[in-house]
Amino acid sequence: MSEVDRRSTIRGLVGAGALLGLDEAFTAEPSPAAPVGPNDNIKVTKLETFVLKNSWVFVKISTDAGIVGWGEMLKDDAKACAAGAQEVGRYLVGQDPCRVVFHWQAIHRGAFYRGGPIKTAISSGIDQALWDIKGKVYGVPVYKLLGGPTRDRIRVYGRISQETGVNAMKTGPRGLGRGAVKYVEGPKYVDAVVENFKALRQQHGAGVDIAIDFHGAVQPPTALLLMKALEPYQPFFFEEVVQCLNVDIMAELARKTHIPLATGERIYTKWGFKEILEKRAATILQPDVCYAGGITELRLIAGMAEAYYTPIAPHNPQGPCSLAASYQIAASIPNFLIQENGDANYEDLLAKPLPPVRNGHRPLLTDPGLGITIDEDKLKAQVGEPRQYVPRFDPDDGSVVDW
Repeated sequence: MSEVDRRSTIRGLVGAGALLGLDEAFTAEPSPAAPVGPNDNIKVTKLETFVLKNSWVFVKISTDAGIVGWGEMLKDDAKACAAGAQEVGRYLVGQDPCRVVFHWQAIHRGAFYRGGPIKTAISSGIDQALWDIKGKVYGVPVYKLLGGPTRDRIRVYGRISQETGVNAMKTGPRGLGRGAVKYVEGPKYVDAVVENFKALRQQHGAGVDIAIDFHGAVQPPTALLLMKALEPYQPFFFEEVVQCLNVDIMAELARKTHIPLATGERIYTKWGFKEILEKRAATILQPDVCYAGGITELRLIAGMAEAYYTPIAPHNPQGPCSLAASYQIAASIPNFLIQENGDANYEDLLAKPLPPVRNGHRPLLTDPGLGITIDEDKLKAQVGEPRQYVPRFDPDDGSVVDW
């Protein structure tokens, strides 16, 4: 028997039946055969990083079997993330890429200083790439390795569209157009925000869910004024009403409204979300798969949240790996709510189009790994200097404000 035939036999008899379970083996959609089977030994041979002009940071992990995996990292401090991943690459080269959780622990605990956006982003991007490889080795999308699917399609929000059926969106607290929010705003500002949201509600009607993202740029006194004034128009949720640095303040605000509060895009790992859940500072969690810890950690955060009857709405302002990895989580957890920017298609980076959004939902991705194929030529054409820091200033007195 040739080596190719031997590997195909292993995949057919061992991979599909014993390792995935008989039910999944007989119900799995057909997928392209991997060049190796789950019992074959493969090793990481190279880790590469790519920083794009829009500050998206990609990591590519290659193996001696010819299988590659892709992931994404934090878009801020892009060069630091790319350099940090190269440091971790010195550990990964020569390792078995399929020991995904083992490597997450080794990367996280192998450093004396832990947590924070950059270090956790490095773990996140590498984790996505390793899961991408493992899914390709087994010939299935990642969610099937995580026990899924838990649903048949994934609800998304983005641009309201009759064509795609997307009926959920997000807006900011648009006020007087000056760009800066004072510590305490008066009725003129609050009334302007409310009028803008009221107009949106009247335009789209009760059949569209409209969330409001305060972006952590509003201080608690103004946040409370806005929340109470907006309540009659039934926002889908209030996002990042204040910065997540003081959880007690967030919890206090959450107790003063019946509208769900959402947060999570600037929180890292299970330890970061623990206090949010315990103090009921938010009733919707929005971890970002590119810097909260990757697929491995988001799966655990979702499990913690389920014990508090709290759904997950993954944050996503990044590229196609971010979206695809978020979809793998959405397809494998019971408490998924909705996917941010889930209607983005990323034609400028993908070799194969995503399945189209219909009736406000994206079909599950069925290709192995993350379920997408990066076009490396397209990606390299966008490599360049990332954006610089973009501080914002109050036009009235020149002080620094949040953005």
